[in-house]
Amino acid sequence: MKAYAKANIFLKIIGLDKRSYHLINSRFVLIKNLYDEIFIENTKTKEGFEIISDFQYEDNILYKAYKALCKEGYENQLKEFFKNKSIKLIKNIPTCAGLGGGSSDGALFLKMMNEELNLKLNKEQLIKISTLIGSDLAFFISEFESANVSGCGEIIKEFNDEAIELDFIFPDIKCSTIEVYKEFDKNKSDFKNNEIFAKKLQNLTSKEILKFKNYKLNDLFIPCVNLYDNMKIFLNDDYFLSGSGSSVFKVKV
Repeated sequence: MKAYAKANIFLKIIGLDKRSYHLINSRFVLIKNLYDEIFIENTKTKEGFEIISDFQYEDNILYKAYKALCKEGYENQLKEFFKNKSIKLIKNIPTCAGLGGGSSDGALFLKMMNEELNLKLNKEQLIKISTLIGSDLAFFISEFESANVSGCGEIIKEFNDEAIELDFIFPDIKCSTIEVYKEFDKNKSDFKNNEIFAKKLQNLTSKEILKFKNYKLNDLFIPCVNLYDNMKIFLNDDYFLSGSGSSVFKVKV
C-alpha cells in the first residue's frame, strides 16, 4: 500500500499551547506521485514485531504506531498477527525534508492494522490514537487530498481545492524540525497578525495562495535559511518551502 507525501502550501505559526507546543494554521495537500510503500510479508527473521527495510532509523515511527495500538488494548491481537508476519517498508520519500513521510507511514500502518485485525476503529478514533505518535498523522488518516490544518496538526478540515501541479526539488540537506522551530523562537513573532493572515489564506485555493511571496507563506523559511545557508538560493529564487524543509517547490507551468 502507498503512503503518500504531503506539501505545505502555507504554514503560519499562530501561538503556543499550554505545553509550549507551536500552534499552526496550514494548508496540506497530498502529493500522490511521491510515496513510500508498506506491505505485510509472510516471512520472519526474528521474533516479535519486525520491519524489513533498507531504511534504518533508530526510533522508527512504525514501532511507535505498533506500541500505541498495544497501549490501546490490542497487544494480544498484534502479537498473534506478527508471529509469522513482518512489515516491509520501501522508503521513497526523502527524510528530514518537510514532506511528512514518517507521519504518512505511521498513519498507513494504523489503517492497515485496523483493517487486518478488524478492530472496527473509525477515523476519529484512529486520529485520537495517532496524536499519541505525532500530530501530522491525522491529515494522512483523514485521506483528504487538500485540507486546512490547525492546532498542532491534529485538527483537519477538508478543503475543496483547485487542481494544482507542483515541481519539487529535494536538496541534499537534512533539516531538523526541532532546530528550525528553535531558530524561529529566537525572534519575537506577531502571532495575532499571523492568525489574521492565515484565516485569509485558508479561504483561498492553493493556486491563489502561491501568488504570495514565499517567505510570507511559511514562517519557517527564514529560520531554515538561517540554519542551513545552502537553502538561501531557493529563497532568493522564489521557491516555496514545505514544512521545516528542505523540500522546495514551484507551481508547474
